[in-house]
Amino acid sequence: MLLDKKRKLGKSLEELAVGDSILLTEKIEDKDLLLYLGLTNDNNPLYIQHDYAAETAFEKPVVPAIMLAGIVSSAVSKHLPGPGAYIREQHFQYPKPLYHYDTISIELILKEIKREQSEVTISVEGKDSKEEIVLKGTIVAVPPTHPL
Repeated sequence: MLLDKKRKLGKSLEELAVGDSILLTEKIEDKDLLLYLGLTNDNNPLYIQHDYAAETAFEKPVVPAIMLAGIVSSAVSKHLPGPGAYIREQHFQYPKPLYHYDTISIELILKEIKREQSEVTISVEGKDSKEEIVLKGTIVAVPPTHPL
């Protein structure tokens, strides 16, 4: 664990600007899905059983929406605004499913800075390898504050 290690804080409100962005790409592997399923005890066969999914309208296993939200949360925590940021609010839509073994590219763009509320609004858009939108929405985050 990193209990004794001093970590650098992410960008403060003053260091951020409208238009700041990050693009990340992640390939969804079996190990990722199995970790999610083990952690949450979510046993929906649509997520992991190929024979079951073949009998549905999806035809093959889909990635759980909450996993995609977790990737976004991780991007906020690591990059924009970065370590020390807190997600106050999130709104997502999942217009199309993301399937196993596909790659998702997620772009986060800082759209608004509310200095009075000490928060930022970030737009989120995720596309699969066919460039189809599989995730869109917004995050309201509180950037880290540096000690006085």
